[in-house]
Amino acid sequence: MVDDTVTESEGPPTNSMVDEELVGVRKEKPIVVDADAIHDVENAPPSAVAAVRSTADADEDRPVSTPPVSEVEGEHVKTASDVSHVSQPEVQDTDTVVDVSLPSKQAPPTPPAKSPRLQLARGSTEVHQPRPATPSTPAKVNDHDELRPQTPSSAHSSSSASSHKRSITISKGYTVSVVLISSALEIILASKEAKRSTPLRESAHNALEMIRVGQGGDRPREIFEPLRLACETRSEKLMIASLDCISKLISYSFFAEPSSAQALPSPPPSPALQGRRSIAGTSQSSLPQPSLVDLVVHTVTTCHNDTSPETVSLQVVKALLSLILSPTIYVHHSSLLKAIRTVYNVFLLSTDLVNQMVAQGGLTQMVHHIFSRCRSLDGTTLRSHVSSDTFTSIPAPGSPKIDIQNSSFALSENAAEKSTAEASPLESAVDMSLHPGVSTPPSSIHDPDVPQGTISPAPPTIHDLAENENATRELSTQDMFIKDAFLVFRALCKLTMKPLNTESERDLKSHAMRSKLLSLHLVLTILNSHMALFVDSKAIIYSSSTNEATTFVQAVNQYLCLSLSRNAVSPVPQVFEVSVEIFWRVLSGMRTKLKKEIEVLLHEIFVPILEMKTSTLKQKAVIIGMLSRLCQDPQALVEIYLNYDCDSEATDNIYEHLMNIISKIATLPYTSSQQKTNDPASPALPPQTKSSASTAHVSGALAVSGTMDTSTMGLSEGQLRRQGLECLVAVLRSLVTWGTAAGKTPAESATADTAPRSQIGEEIAADTMTPDPSLDGLIASAGSTEAFRQSTPDIADDPSRFESAKQKKTTLLEGIKKFNFKPKRGIQFLVETELIPSSSSRDIAGFLLTTDGLSKSMIGEYLGEGDEHNVAIMHAFVDFLDFRNLGFVDAVRVFLQAFRLPGEAQKIDRFMLKFAERYIAGNSQTPFKNADAAYILAYSIILLNTDAHSPQIKNRMTKAGFIKNNRGINDGESLPEEFLNAIFDDIQNNEIRMKDEVDATINLPSTGPGLANVLANVGRDLQREAYVMQSNGMANKTEALFRTLMRSQRRGSRAGDQYFSASHFVHVRPMFEVAWIPFLAGLSGPLQNTDDLEIVDLCLDGFKNAIRIVCFFDLDLERNAFVSTLAKFTFLNNFGEMKTKNMDAIKTLLDIAVNEGNNLKGSWRDVLSCVSQLEHMQLISGGVEVPDGGKKGRSKKLPAEELANESRSTHITVAADMVFSLSHYLSGTAIVDFARALCDVSWEEIQSSGISQHPRLFSLQKLVEISYYNMNRIRLEWSNLWDILGEHFNQVCCHSNPHVGFFALDSLRQLSMRFLEKEELPHFKFQKDFLKPFEYTMVHNANPDIRDMVLQCLQQMIQARVQNMRSGWRTLFGVFSAASKVLTERIANSAFEIVTRLNKEHFAAIVRHGAFADLTVCITEFCKVSKYQKISLLAIGMLRGVIPVMLTCPECALSPGVGPKGDDIMFKFWFPVLFGFYDIIMNGEDLEVRRLALDSLFSTLKTYGSSFTVEFWDTVCKEILFPIFAVLKSSQDMSRFNTQEDMSVWLSTTMIQALRDLIDLYTFFYDTLERFLDGLLELLCVCICQENDTLARIGTSCLQQFLENNVQKLSAAWWERVAATFVKLFRTTTPHQLFDEGLRVEIDGSTLSDLPDANDSNDQAIVPAPLSPTGDRPQEVVKHTLGDRRRIFKQIIVKCVLQLLLIETTNDLLRNDVVYTTIPPEQLLRLMGVLDHSYQFARMFNDDKELRTGLWKVGFMKHLPNLLKQESSSAATLVHVLLRMYFDERPEHQNARPQIAERLLPLGLSVLQDYIKLRADTQAKNITAWTPVVAEILDGFCRFDNKAFVRYLPAIYPLATGLLARDVAPEIRLGLKMYFERVGRTQGIVVVEAS
Repeated sequence: MVDDTVTESEGPPTNSMVDEELVGVRKEKPIVVDADAIHDVENAPPSAVAAVRSTADADEDRPVSTPPVSEVEGEHVKTASDVSHVSQPEVQDTDTVVDVSLPSKQAPPTPPAKSPRLQLARGSTEVHQPRPATPSTPAKVNDHDELRPQTPSSAHSSSSASSHKRSITISKGYTVSVVLISSALEIILASKEAKRSTPLRESAHNALEMIRVGQGGDRPREIFEPLRLACETRSEKLMIASLDCISKLISYSFFAEPSSAQALPSPPPSPALQGRRSIAGTSQSSLPQPSLVDLVVHTVTTCHNDTSPETVSLQVVKALLSLILSPTIYVHHSSLLKAIRTVYNVFLLSTDLVNQMVAQGGLTQMVHHIFSRCRSLDGTTLRSHVSSDTFTSIPAPGSPKIDIQNSSFALSENAAEKSTAEASPLESAVDMSLHPGVSTPPSSIHDPDVPQGTISPAPPTIHDLAENENATRELSTQDMFIKDAFLVFRALCKLTMKPLNTESERDLKSHAMRSKLLSLHLVLTILNSHMALFVDSKAIIYSSSTNEATTFVQAVNQYLCLSLSRNAVSPVPQVFEVSVEIFWRVLSGMRTKLKKEIEVLLHEIFVPILEMKTSTLKQKAVIIGMLSRLCQDPQALVEIYLNYDCDSEATDNIYEHLMNIISKIATLPYTSSQQKTNDPASPALPPQTKSSASTAHVSGALAVSGTMDTSTMGLSEGQLRRQGLECLVAVLRSLVTWGTAAGKTPAESATADTAPRSQIGEEIAADTMTPDPSLDGLIASAGSTEAFRQSTPDIADDPSRFESAKQKKTTLLEGIKKFNFKPKRGIQFLVETELIPSSSSRDIAGFLLTTDGLSKSMIGEYLGEGDEHNVAIMHAFVDFLDFRNLGFVDAVRVFLQAFRLPGEAQKIDRFMLKFAERYIAGNSQTPFKNADAAYILAYSIILLNTDAHSPQIKNRMTKAGFIKNNRGINDGESLPEEFLNAIFDDIQNNEIRMKDEVDATINLPSTGPGLANVLANVGRDLQREAYVMQSNGMANKTEALFRTLMRSQRRGSRAGDQYFSASHFVHVRPMFEVAWIPFLAGLSGPLQNTDDLEIVDLCLDGFKNAIRIVCFFDLDLERNAFVSTLAKFTFLNNFGEMKTKNMDAIKTLLDIAVNEGNNLKGSWRDVLSCVSQLEHMQLISGGVEVPDGGKKGRSKKLPAEELANESRSTHITVAADMVFSLSHYLSGTAIVDFARALCDVSWEEIQSSGISQHPRLFSLQKLVEISYYNMNRIRLEWSNLWDILGEHFNQVCCHSNPHVGFFALDSLRQLSMRFLEKEELPHFKFQKDFLKPFEYTMVHNANPDIRDMVLQCLQQMIQARVQNMRSGWRTLFGVFSAASKVLTERIANSAFEIVTRLNKEHFAAIVRHGAFADLTVCITEFCKVSKYQKISLLAIGMLRGVIPVMLTCPECALSPGVGPKGDDIMFKFWFPVLFGFYDIIMNGEDLEVRRLALDSLFSTLKTYGSSFTVEFWDTVCKEILFPIFAVLKSSQDMSRFNTQEDMSVWLSTTMIQALRDLIDLYTFFYDTLERFLDGLLELLCVCICQENDTLARIGTSCLQQFLENNVQKLSAAWWERVAATFVKLFRTTTPHQLFDEGLRVEIDGSTLSDLPDANDSNDQAIVPAPLSPTGDRPQEVVKHTLGDRRRIFKQIIVKCVLQLLLIETTNDLLRNDVVYTTIPPEQLLRLMGVLDHSYQFARMFNDDKELRTGLWKVGFMKHLPNLLKQESSSAATLVHVLLRMYFDERPEHQNARPQIAERLLPLGLSVLQDYIKLRADTQAKNITAWTPVVAEILDGFCRFDNKAFVRYLPAIYPLATGLLARDVAPEIRLGLKMYFERVGRTQGIVVVEAS
């Protein structure tokens, strides 16, 4: 009985007539819906399924080997009404899969007990309940060992395998009651129709007789014949009885014919082709007999027409359902389509709701069964073959045996197919029809517009098989099944494509609408339940002509895509929603197979609908709902990006575009009239199953699992906003799942908050750059993140390749944008980036022609330019166009579609010239005699097009005018008038327009002003009308694109279809980078504009996921943007405006900080600022007054009490605390970022507090805490951390607010106490670095109290942790050293006391831990204190006292008994002490302290120097001794003196004493220091060559002292260096500048009368000024300035003084007998040489009276300058030394006597000559100066031996006599006396008395 709930639904539609376009016509009356589409194997579309859910869904999930539930229960399948317990009936498809070739012997399925029918109250027949059956043994059939399920009749014991004899009584316990057949036959015989019709009566009688004798089981045709004829009588009673009997017999496999009877392939031609055996007994025996199955189908289907009673229709459905679902009888191809068509028509034409529901449910079961049987037991596609007694094929004669297992079904074309072959499949899909009642073989889609082998056509007829024997192949079961599935699916698709008229669109109960909805739902059901078949690469259909294989998905894709393109733009909500559902199944399950198709559908339909203003909220909501499901599928989302955004051939960046659109939807503006609280809840992201609807069966809607509930969608903009937001959040969740799952632990993966992913047909495995043929074969598992991505990406998945592809596409889009703005700049950019291979005209033209996105207007402008290069490009561009075999107007249209013609006449002229040339070249058969005619006519067509269609032109051109205008243009002749007429008519009727112009002209209808317009638009839905206009254009464009796509696929160019599957997590990074701005906008907009906490939670979840991604991939810019935006939403800087959502934002931010801390980097600043402000808020709300710097007078608003309490909640408090307490879990780099940010926030807090007594120290306190938490980190990480913290403590401890400093120091002390507990190994410096802030504070904080606290902190640390002190000693002494410089006496005293105590009590520990040098430095600093001499003197004493302690300390290893001391020990201990003394000498401000230090240094060196190594002495000299005198060399060293007076004092006291001590030290340790003698001589040279004569005199004195003290120790080599030193000194001090003529040039008449004399220099302060030696000859004349002259004159005087000083020193040395006797004669001669040079220089100057006068005139000196003293003293020394050498009896001197004489004689003679010339009255000084020299010369001459005396007598004698004429001094007279006496003796004048 029918469930009562069924009757509650609406009644049947009042209009029972069916649109003639939708139904076939039988007997001039509407009968079938889309007979052409259903019966035609060639033409059919997709559809959706009704509200009936088949158990096929459930049976898919169970093992196929398990019998369906209904079979286990022992009864047959229930039809829809049997299970319609709710308003949404469920139909159970039990015969889901039948195994027709069992691999092993097993029992056949149990035969069904009864036919699937409804036990209705009316017209129900008895049901025979069979007894339980036992399995029977399968039989061997024909020549093949094929196994098929045994029917009860086939298992009869007396029947053979070959004959399949049937009997009425079936063995194994099953019997067919005689009543089952005989009752029906008796009803037939008793009818009046039987009495009228002899054939009916005879056949019924014969059949009844056979039944009664038990012989009818093996003669099914004879039994069936009366039933068939009874159906033809059209008698309701007979038809019901016959159909009921037929359905029962079908259940018992009664019509399964033996192989001998089935000689034809299935399916044969429809019985209608050969007529039928009419009641009159006519027959056509000339044609082959159809198969019994086809005959049964034909008989049953013809029982239904538009006038059939409802009871008959019900029996028809029952019989057909039994037949289709039979496990042993297979209906194929045309018969199958006929059966489905009939049930389909029952649904449409029946006015009975029950019949409609039964038909709908039966149809669903049939479709499920047809697709389910394409699957084998293991879930993959069957490839076995069926038993030949079901159907057979006719092998070609003589052809080899074909392997049935590997064979596939090939179908041939026939004449009927060829008749439609010229039509495009896109057109034939809709327009082709069949005449009802005639079973015409379906037409092939194998036509010019379809690639060969795309799909195979319908089953062949007998004639086809006879004519194409060579093309036949054995038919496998699976080939037939797959073919059936294809044909049914195609038929449904074509049904969905039937257009709806306006009336049908508005009436859901119209036949057209119900047909469309049912077909759409059936298509959806198929895709939802049988996706595995579509994507199975083994599901193949073979071409009948070429045997080319075509996969199932390739065969159906054009019909499926066309169906979507027409229905997805429908304004009918129900159609649109189902279309979106179908597209979702395509996208989720078939995206690897239909890459290009999906791109077209998204780009041309679904994305534009989202952006259209005319589309409804409902439509947008449904699409967003579909996208939400896409966004929940991480792999699908990533693959959308890889395959479209990274593909340069893809028109659009689909992923990026979708993200922008969804973001815009999520941020739709709020209007004041919207009631946000009244918005219905948005559908949840997981898809929900639709609830049942009472009218579901009326419209053909079926319940499909996984379908969205759209009933609550699109009700308001607010709901749409929320949907968009949910979609954005789903994207981010998916990106997190895909991109960061690798970083999860298994436990985290199991609990990940990601949407479960269940998707049929998608492969999750490898992401290879080569498409995998089995890509669609896997089903994703849900739950684990590994279901989304492999843990180890495929090695072929190279993210860099996709990144470069994306970059290339981005560059291309940028180039297109540049071109569309400025073409030349764009082309230049594209050539530079190599997107155009070269700048050749051909390459550029090819790019312009083939690249999508370029502005046609800009192409026209660029090609129209008159430049030679542009013209060449234009010519190449036109040459690419193919005008062959095109009419002239068509060629013009093609030409003008490639670009927009510019408006300038010259440019148009160039275009038309080239067009005419190209057209004539490609078309030889034209009416044009030359290209001129084509050019003129083309130009004329352009003008005509403008004239005919421009709204600005009022007087339009007539046809006569057009012909007249073009008269005589064809080389003087006229073109044919009919030719011109045709052109004129074509242009008039079809304007030449750009395709994009046509699309762009669709706008909203505008309502003009005025009452008339208002009334005219009453009742019009203007938005709907505009949408329909736009959608039609979209559908047409999409179909055109699909047509182009099919052609390209036919040509084999499927390179762009390569689908890339994703496995690598790195793809998420570029995906986020291209869409982060829409993400941010989409999340922040709703968060700002709404207070709805659910939406707020969504936004915050999105922020959380986005931040996780940016942190994981280290995207700095994006991370800063998201974190800073979220931080602003906390409103912690504006407490008064805070709301609950802001508290939620705070919680989210804290959660992010806890979970993503390792990757926050610079964003920690925002997080920690919020934590600080949160604490601020807690204090304020708690009533605590908190200083807020810079905002005095502005009272800050308090937060609401509820929010204040919330801020102190456990959640927030614990989370805020965890940010710090869990910091020790941060990575080594993250803790550094964290600490840096916390330091910045802490400083902001402190600065904001000003000088308050209660400053904000929250973050500073947290810094101390994290220092505690992280102190146990490895030293490397801790060092990096403390670099940040220590610097902050430096800053804070020196803050102007003492309260801050005290807190910081106390915190630092506590940390130090804790840190010093940790052991430190030798040679590390962690303690030193840790304690550095104390030193910094002591140096930089001038507050005495703070400094005192530093010392107190250190004192406490020393007392408590001195035993743990290691490298920290060094910092301690650094602090004390800094304290020594403090001007506060108590600080200095305290520090010195601590140092004294440490030196006394912990000296050994200090030495042990390497701080001895720091100790000495510290003591030295106290020695240099100038303000407190007492401390300085005590300190110098302490430093001196360190030495004996150091020598006796075991740690120093310097005691005498320890052994040899290495340099390391010396440097480690001796050098710091000695350097300390040096430092004091150089920098000590107290003279007494410097004296003590100087004394201590040299006394220490003298005392302990004997134990020093030579190397250490070397260091002492270079680093300590000689640097004392560095000030003499460089003026830079004077910077340490505050004033010149200080320097003068230091030079005159400390340095002079140091120089003397140094000479003394050299003398004391001459043997050791001899190697450093060069340094000493160099130092003395520098000291002597100073402009300050005091220093020079000290230098010469020390030099003389050194030589006299060490004269015996100097070797010959050292004497040579000493002589070289003197040579250098004499040369340096020779005043060659006296001869510079530039100095004698007067300057403006001024003189230098105020220049000091040389004697005045003694009164000046001692300032070091090294002299620079000058050349022997003056340079060219240079005019000196007055200042330069003063400086030069001063230097000349100094040099003259120094020259005299050197002469005196030399004289003193050489008159020293020890020196004279020690120095080698050759060195004496060198000295004599420089003295002689000095003498000659002075003599030459003195003799040049003019020079001296000139110098006097310019003010060189106050008196006439002379070098008399230099001349006389150098001569005197020369004479004395040369005479002494001459008379020296030592052999070496005797050997040198000739050289001595060469110098002595000329010198003596010249002196005597000059002396004689002196005038007593004017040159008294000269006479006085020269007298001793003359006397010594005379004495020397007198001592010559006789030989020499006689030899030189002629030269000397005249001069001696000349002296007699002068008034000479007594000593000269005495000398003359001696000389003349010697002359007398040698000349014999005086007789020498004998002694």
